[in-house]
Amino acid sequence: HVDVNVYGILPLELYRVGMGEAFREQGLRYADGQWEDPLPGGLTRQVRFWIDDIWMIASLQVQAFRVTGKPEYLERTARVVAAYLEKLQQPNGLFYHGSEGPFFWGRGNGWVASGLAELLTELPQSDPHYSAILEGYSRMMKALLHHQGEDGIWGQLIDHPGSFRETSGSAMFGYAMQVGVNRGLLPRRPYGKAVERAWKGLGRYLNEDGTLREVCVGTGQSTDINHYLTRPRVAGDLHGQAPLLWFAYSLIAP
Repeated sequence: HVDVNVYGILPLELYRVGMGEAFREQGLRYADGQWEDPLPGGLTRQVRFWIDDIWMIASLQVQAFRVTGKPEYLERTARVVAAYLEKLQQPNGLFYHGSEGPFFWGRGNGWVASGLAELLTELPQSDPHYSAILEGYSRMMKALLHHQGEDGIWGQLIDHPGSFRETSGSAMFGYAMQVGVNRGLLPRRPYGKAVERAWKGLGRYLNEDGTLREVCVGTGQSTDINHYLTRPRVAGDLHGQAPLLWFAYSLIAP
């Protein structure tokens, strides 16, 4: 399952910062396990066509590429991501949660944005899916720019003016935009200003102990819009803390 295998990004990162070979081996087992007995066409059997999956698959496979230098990790990720773009990206550039969740859920779209940014950081332009993935990413960033609130934060449902401000997705959007600016995928104007507004906006939701408020709890798909609009929000949940750190890192280590 993608939610299990994604754990492999942790031992791979520990290996990259100098830990032992055992961490590399453990992480690669999770990465290679995603492609045991692949589907016809080269997709992993872990595809569900939930937007969360783009991060769960891309982040792990990109880490495996960084550790090994083997291009097949990027090639197979690009095939999967291109399939998700074709199935889930809507004409406005945003992504439905899935076939049973026809809404533009904030953090779900954050998983997409972050996964696309991670993949495009490493994917060579010669890859047959590069152009489609870059186009999908660019369309998404343009849509997010349009829907960013005056306070720099995005809503729980991105296109729903009455939905509550949600911080985990907002941190992911800021991260994805800043990575794009850093890598030359997005122009500094107007995206640099959007990133600045997002960073300052998130600061207003930080407690003195560093915990981030207004983080939506885990959310499954639903055809009922109120399922999304009434989700509980918490402080200090790792769904928010981690993206905030990604965002911070993208600002100081381009």
